[in-house]
Amino acid sequence: MNTFMPSDHNLLVVAASFAIAMLASYVTLDLARRVRSAQRRMGLAWWGAGSLVMGTGIWSMHFLGMQAFELPIVIGFASGLTLLSWLAAVGAAGVALGIASRKHFGPLQLALGALVMGAGIAGMHYIGMAAMNMAPGIFWDWRLVALSVLIAVLASAAALMLFKLLRQVKPGQRLGYQLAASFVMAVAICGMHYTGMGAAHFAMGSVCLSAGELGGPGLTVLVLMATGMLLISTLFTSMLDARLQSTAERLTESLKESNNRLKAANDELQHRAFSDPLTGLPNRLLFEDRLRQALLRLDRANHDGVVDRLAVLFVDLDGFKPINDSFGHAAGDVILRCAADRLRLEAREGDTVARVGGDEFLLLLENVTDEAACIGVAKRALTALSKPFELAGRQVQIACSIGIAIHPGPGERSKLVANADAAMYAAKRAGGSCHVLFEPHMGSDASAQLELQNDLRHALERGEMSLHYQPKIDGQDGQVCGVEALLRWSHPQHGMVSPAVFIALAERFGLIVQLGNWVIEEACRQMAEWKHSGIVIRVAINISAHQLRDNSLVTRIEQALARHGVPASQLLCEITETVAMEDMQATQRTFDGLARIGVFLSIDDFGSGYSSLNYLRQLPARQLKIDRSFVHDLEFSEDARSVVNAVVKLAHALNLGVVAEGVETAGQRDILLEMQCDELQGYFFARPMPADALLAWSLGEQGKSLLDNVPRLDCCAEFRRPGAARACRDSPAAAWPPC
Repeated sequence: MNTFMPSDHNLLVVAASFAIAMLASYVTLDLARRVRSAQRRMGLAWWGAGSLVMGTGIWSMHFLGMQAFELPIVIGFASGLTLLSWLAAVGAAGVALGIASRKHFGPLQLALGALVMGAGIAGMHYIGMAAMNMAPGIFWDWRLVALSVLIAVLASAAALMLFKLLRQVKPGQRLGYQLAASFVMAVAICGMHYTGMGAAHFAMGSVCLSAGELGGPGLTVLVLMATGMLLISTLFTSMLDARLQSTAERLTESLKESNNRLKAANDELQHRAFSDPLTGLPNRLLFEDRLRQALLRLDRANHDGVVDRLAVLFVDLDGFKPINDSFGHAAGDVILRCAADRLRLEAREGDTVARVGGDEFLLLLENVTDEAACIGVAKRALTALSKPFELAGRQVQIACSIGIAIHPGPGERSKLVANADAAMYAAKRAGGSCHVLFEPHMGSDASAQLELQNDLRHALERGEMSLHYQPKIDGQDGQVCGVEALLRWSHPQHGMVSPAVFIALAERFGLIVQLGNWVIEEACRQMAEWKHSGIVIRVAINISAHQLRDNSLVTRIEQALARHGVPASQLLCEITETVAMEDMQATQRTFDGLARIGVFLSIDDFGSGYSSLNYLRQLPARQLKIDRSFVHDLEFSEDARSVVNAVVKLAHALNLGVVAEGVETAGQRDILLEMQCDELQGYFFARPMPADALLAWSLGEQGKSLLDNVPRLDCCAEFRRPGAARACRDSPAAAWPPC
């Protein structure tokens, strides 16, 4: 039979006691730093106040823990012994802060300090227990008593070690370390207290003789609030004092180093204002200043009868954007830095090399006597930039286009940079990897292109864009087996703008993805409209290099098809051979995604690039489209016929359909049919036309001469011809719309 009274703890008050212990530990660690860092007189003041606050905090945790203790009888505490227990806690805190204030304390001081401090904390606890004044007295488990005293000593040693370790923590990391240390100290202090409480047993029928003195919920709340306010106000005072001292120190240090800082700041501002941060080259601002000074020097020299010239070279990297998109901006930065270094090496002493845009550089050549000297520098730059670049263990190759503007020479002196820019774009239109000297007509071309580019930005919202559709004719029965959607721009002033013009503009100014997305949406909308009219036909759209690298392309196409209720098998995406093979990783990812959702894929302009048959075999394409250049020469070139025949046989061997584009004569048609080409497309059959005109053409008299059959928009043609069966035999039957 148990002869001791049952006991319990109020968990809410226990939690409050732990919170007070942690707050007291945090304030103690902060006070230890203040005592150590303050001047002697101020340090003594902080020591006295800190001992009082730290001791009160530890005692409050103990007292709240006592208040959390519950017996079947009313409990109270004798005021005299309670005061004595508080004094023991303050004394232990004084010892701790006294040791912490020393610059150095070794193992001996640590051990003695831990013993004295532990004795004070243990004394505080057991004096506080004695204040309960129980009759008969408390029965103790001396093993737990010894353990609680040991915990008190170890907790004291841990606190002193934490005081020492926190001295080495950087200011920016102090908060985290101090919170962690506070938690450790709180656990240790609470562990000692509740171990000591666990050592106490109270006999049945015991009476608390001090029940009428200190105790009750009101006192618990009062102690909690008073101690919390004391600790928080002390912490606030300590932080305010630390901030004031820190501010004073910073001001003093700032005054000492102000001259050096000001000079360094001016140098840095000067550097940033006039140089490119990536390459270290002069920027446009510095280049224009040097150009202005060079023109003034040239005027003075030529005024004295010397015939001298200067030149501006505008250098734009060809093929940089695909590398930047494929390998990432970090790789692009490596290319730009290497390109800048190579241009520096090729420029003459006294010349200025500047970076003025993403992949655009300017060279200012002074003291040039003729065009040959400028062309010599341009050729060296072309050669240098055409050499491979080392990139993450791989070699990549780019080129550049260079425009040259010379003064005195064609064009205004105030537009030298603009004229060099115009010449550079003339070099790009010539195929790139070359240099072009500025001519007067280029200036007007540049202005016109700028205006056209601005109009192109608003063409979609103004409704100026449309899709025209060019039929594809089945090689077996002459039926229309599909159409290709081609983008057209009807400009309000210039009329129909050539796709070769506005597509190049869109790619140059970053508008091609926006246009491509509109084409996807419009093609799906038109297929849905035809479907409602009872006509089901496959539509081919062209995918640009920029779209191919867009990770959201597959999702965008899938959503457009779903939005308009069009089966994925009705859409065919054409990607030019050069683009497809340029970045095989992006091509493979996009092709796999499109094939997964059921979209048909075609390699366009086949034969014009540099296909690897191994890559071609791996891609999930269903169709090859022979480049029009081979079709154009079919009637006159044995080589062209051999190439086309080989492509048709290769495609059929790989289970691919073959489309020949650019068919313009009956002779070309007959040769292609003899070679068993699956589909034909070109002006011989029909030009691209709007959707309504396409329907009228198909049903009218215009189509009667096609392979001596009248064409009809007919979904079943895809199943009737052998080539088509090869092209789509792996497609699930459910993907095809019923005839």
